Amino acid sequence: MTTELLKEPATVRPAAEDHDSGPEVRRNTSSVHTSDLLALAGAAAGGVSFTALLFVWIAPFDTVLGFVVVAYLLFLGLYAVLVSFDENAVAVRDKVTAVLWQSLAVCLLGALALVVGYTLWRGRSALVHIGFFTEDMSGTGPLEPLSKGGVVHAIVGTLEQIAISLAVTVPLGLACAVFLNEVPGRYARFVRTIVEAMTALPSIVAGLFIYATVILILGVDKSGIAAALALSVMMLPIIIRAADVVIRLVPGSLREASYALGASKWRTVWTVVLPTARSGLTTAVILGTARGIGETSPVLLTSGVNAGLNADPLSGPQISLPLATFDLVRSPQPSFIARGFGSAALLMALVLLLFVLARVIGGRGPGELTRGRRHRRVLASRRDAARMSRRAQARGRQPADAEPASGSPPPVDTASGPDPE
Repeated sequence: MTTELLKEPATVRPAAEDHDSGPEVRRNTSSVHTSDLLALAGAAAGGVSFTALLFVWIAPFDTVLGFVVVAYLLFLGLYAVLVSFDENAVAVRDKVTAVLWQSLAVCLLGALALVVGYTLWRGRSALVHIGFFTEDMSGTGPLEPLSKGGVVHAIVGTLEQIAISLAVTVPLGLACAVFLNEVPGRYARFVRTIVEAMTALPSIVAGLFIYATVILILGVDKSGIAAALALSVMMLPIIIRAADVVIRLVPGSLREASYALGASKWRTVWTVVLPTARSGLTTAVILGTARGIGETSPVLLTSGVNAGLNADPLSGPQISLPLATFDLVRSPQPSFIARGFGSAALLMALVLLLFVLARVIGGRGPGELTRGRRHRRVLASRRDAARMSRRAQARGRQPADAEPASGSPPPVDTASGPDPE
């Protein structure tokens, strides 16, 4: 009995079926075929038609949001059915997922374009006047035409406050990020926890903190410098957190190579880590600037509102563009509302300009060289090669031209024979 059990196989393998599926066909996922476009158009038309039939004749629905949601879901289902006629299940899932994410991206871009376009359209009547960029609102009444009065005082206030905030936060933020990465320990973990908590700090709390400490306790008047300090409290955690993540992504092999060449720890940070993470650090500064440049409540609490130009951030109220926008759109006068939308459009243009300048200053990522940098690197390599060649030639001539050492006997000239007695 035992012998019979041992002879029986433990498992039974089913016979393999012979499938003649043909050769595998490579599928290009980056190209768009005519069939894909026709499937998209047909699915979109079918989804809208079925939804219109459902909302008009079958169900008593009349909301725009419900119409869009139902039409989109029907579009996805019809598109999957149409694609399944020509593709296998893997390709169907791939294309439906691609359409889903691309449609979400189009929705986000459409919302952004709607906000920008609406702001520009409402402020177009104020943006066409030169005085809007060169005059302030002092002496401008509610019935004055749009050709009089502008927001130059808010432009100057925004630029000065952001410049002071960057002068405070960039050195402190980068130094703190370097400390968190290069000096690990319990204190570094404590600081990182505080920074992560401060990234969600409400802006009104930062304004109240500066108002209570700088204005009430220290007795400093409401001014641009107080607003800049409040903005610094908002910007500093963002810059530290983003710079910390960027520096942490620098490969450890670069640090090890620098240490192997004899560089110290802080020289490695200055010459290897920071240049490698320059593009990411620029992005960190951009994020901090974008957080601070659009704040209204800290500026309202610490700087105040004024209608005239004040270029001195150390004394007197100094308004900013977000606060000017808030103050102008509250007015019931159409001219003031148009100026408010114009200042909002100007604020968007200023943020875009700062982003472009930061990208130009930050340059490209590690290993991505511009044409000028590649040319300078080639010239430096040629100079190094010429210098090494000269050193090699000098080293080759040194044994023939060098003087004998003082402790060694002079060479014997055998050709001249022995010296006479």
